[in-house]
Amino acid sequence: MSRIANWLGTAAAAAVLALGLPAAAQTPIKFTLDWVFQGPTSPFLVALEKGYYKAEGLDVTMDPGQGSAGAVQRVATGAYQIGFADVNATIEYNAKNPGKEVLCVFMAYDFAPFGVYALKKSGIKGPKDLEGKKLGAPVFDASFRLFPAFAKINGVSKWEHVNLTPQLREQSLVQGTVDFISGHYFSSMLDLKARGVKFDDIVAMRYVDFGMDVYGNGIVISPEMAKDEKAVKGFIAATVKGWKDVIADNKLGIAAAKKRDPLINEELETERLQISLQTNILTPYVKANGMGDVDPARFARSVKLVSEAFGLPAAPAPDKVFTSKYLPPKADRMVAK
Repeated sequence: MSRIANWLGTAAAAAVLALGLPAAAQTPIKFTLDWVFQGPTSPFLVALEKGYYKAEGLDVTMDPGQGSAGAVQRVATGAYQIGFADVNATIEYNAKNPGKEVLCVFMAYDFAPFGVYALKKSGIKGPKDLEGKKLGAPVFDASFRLFPAFAKINGVSKWEHVNLTPQLREQSLVQGTVDFISGHYFSSMLDLKARGVKFDDIVAMRYVDFGMDVYGNGIVISPEMAKDEKAVKGFIAATVKGWKDVIADNKLGIAAAKKRDPLINEELETERLQISLQTNILTPYVKANGMGDVDPARFARSVKLVSEAFGLPAAPAPDKVFTSKYLPPKADRMVAK
């Protein structure tokens, strides 16, 4: 009987190897998103669901977040080993915590989704018209935190901030209690649409179109995680596969997000995903160079700009914020044009 058991065990192990299945030992990874489960972050869920992380020897648990600054803090404290967060929040944290840097190891949003939005009926047509107006935004909103830099570049010297929860932001603009709001393009535009506002009736000022060429969200890792090169490389390789799947078939991503949050609006999240792909991810640079990397000169400029916008005493060295050393080969990161 023991011979049969031994033979079965050997045969099973051989089958695992032959099929390329993951070994039993898995490295546990706690991963935090920057926000709730939505279309733009669905590639992570697809990678998890399809077993791409397990195939890399990783046992990944995935949680929603409450903003990029919070995601960076979660990773910095070691509560989570890996996160998805705004690289600009990472710049600020690293400038204030030398020697404890959180590293961005994969740039997902080559163009940041930041912007401010007004209704055409308000008479606002461009940045100069924001002078002296009421800006509705949560204090932790990335677009709000970078608004002073946008204002300085575009000659706006005075505005009034009205602190709003994310749930009240778009509604307040529709009701007219604020003149303009800040937020991610793929969120604010669609949240306004959900409240009956047509795209043609919205004045959208994306920062990238008005002199602020900064990066957006990426994968960040804790100082301790940085020591496990194999695990970090595996996480990124698996995530790239998830992104490629979702780019090829958006429905895969929305189905994965729906499983995590049955209340999401599938049509709305499909549109949110498509906007994020078109405006933040599949940029000319990414189409030519693949996902994940940055242009060094552009990244250095963005670190300086963001540091000035946040009033930091000194800009951190770019290599203390982003590294490409964990990235898969360029050929593996190329995406459909």
